[in-house]
Amino acid sequence: MRHTPTSRRAVLAAAVCAAFLPLTSALAAPFESSRISVRTEGAGPDVVLIPGLNSSPRAWATTVAAVPGYRYHLVQVSGFAGQPAGGNKEGNVAAPVAEEIARYIREAGLKQPAVIGHSMGGTMGMMLAARHPEVLSRLMVVDMYPYLGTFFAGPGAAPDKVEAVANAAMVGIRSASPEQRAKNVSDTIAGMVDTEAMRAGAMADSSASDLDVSSRAFRELLVTNLIPELPKITKPVTVLYVQPKGVPLPAEQFDYVYKSAYAPVKSLTLKRIPDSAHFIMWDQPQRFQGEVKAFLAAP
Repeated sequence: MRHTPTSRRAVLAAAVCAAFLPLTSALAAPFESSRISVRTEGAGPDVVLIPGLNSSPRAWATTVAAVPGYRYHLVQVSGFAGQPAGGNKEGNVAAPVAEEIARYIREAGLKQPAVIGHSMGGTMGMMLAARHPEVLSRLMVVDMYPYLGTFFAGPGAAPDKVEAVANAAMVGIRSASPEQRAKNVSDTIAGMVDTEAMRAGAMADSSASDLDVSSRAFRELLVTNLIPELPKITKPVTVLYVQPKGVPLPAEQFDYVYKSAYAPVKSLTLKRIPDSAHFIMWDQPQRFQGEVKAFLAAP
């Protein structure tokens, strides 16, 4: 059979494709994890977005839409927002999930992406930055303190007191009746989201979260003290925070609490966001999006 130039090119192309098919298939293998799932949106430099306790990537939807030009990697933690508990069905949640995110960054071939974490996602971001500094370029922590237990057990509380408070909180979450849990979710979200139009989504995610996973993760957040690990963070860190309405401290005193806790971070930008509750991205969207743009564009 005589090959025309066109047919010869087709044969050559088929041969090249066949030669590289095994390699291509290996590279295209999806990331598999029982603790997290990740989906991507957009194109451009890589940004990893980690939601908080009982949350889903819906927390980032308005930000992703308003800040184009990046490839966003949206993390979903197993056991939250209707997802099966999977590998999070026992033991700690935040620390092993942080390890899985580090593995995802490596296996997906990401080159030091920026990482933004909200609440518990901020805790996991700090774990990443302290324990795997090579995998990210910079970190933004959205309204998370590096030792949450002292907010609940009191300033200077000994670890055993923090643990007792954390254990009691876990038992309280687990022992609540369905009616009481529904009320707790409603009250909690009302305190965390000032923008009423955005509360329904947060309530849906929280209500659909696995109670056992959620209660263990909350306990873990309370007893985890990351302040001793902050000196290990060498990459730039931006912290956006709010003063909860239930904290009756003068603004200057509350600011000092945050500044003191984050002082060990070598390259730190610390910003109070006024007139906002915990979900800054919903309560102060323009301010938040501006902060994200500046954070991602920084050299």
